[in-house]
Amino acid sequence: MPFNESNLSFDTALIEMAMQLASERGWHGFTLVEAALKADLPLEDVKIRYPFKSFILLRLNNMVDKAMLCGTTSYPSLKEGLFDLFMRRFDAFQDYRDGLRAVMRALPQDPALAVFLSTATLNTIKWIADAAGLDRHGLRGIMRLQALLAIWTHALRAWEKDATAELSETMKALDEALNKTERFRILKSIPDERLSSSHKSGGLPDYKQNEDSFTSEF
Repeated sequence: MPFNESNLSFDTALIEMAMQLASERGWHGFTLVEAALKADLPLEDVKIRYPFKSFILLRLNNMVDKAMLCGTTSYPSLKEGLFDLFMRRFDAFQDYRDGLRAVMRALPQDPALAVFLSTATLNTIKWIADAAGLDRHGLRGIMRLQALLAIWTHALRAWEKDATAELSETMKALDEALNKTERFRILKSIPDERLSSSHKSGGLPDYKQNEDSFTSEF
């Protein structure tokens, strides 16, 4: 089947079923074939589009990233941009909360999956950094990116335990972490002239994410 936006319903059906099964049985408690059959999807198409079970998480990541970045322009401050983008991501996570928590519980016993997802997470963090206006150039930029990854990890742990409908505990953890980095001047915005040049050239020139490409990481 062709790999284009018209396959969104196909992807959504499989992902939703996989997340449901994960919430009921754990991530390793079902097979890709089971999810496909329960979602009433042709196995031959699933095999082509999802050759490995972990590709479900890659496709889900692309969907979440799209929701996170949709409508994003520029922010009045770096902190506001980071807070908004992180919370957009958590809001998108909520639709698959139980399934994603099951995936998180599986990671300590599955180092290969953990590495697989950490690589994808780092790619998403780069998108967040660039969209919010973080200066990640040079050695200090690498350190800032690692700090941003630590902030995400801290907030993610809060989200995993957050039972509030409005995600107040997650917002609190995220705000505290961002305030801490702000106090220690760990994060730095892109200089205005560089940011203006980036916007003129189209915003995020370093990345060309393809919604149907599995090289984009979770």
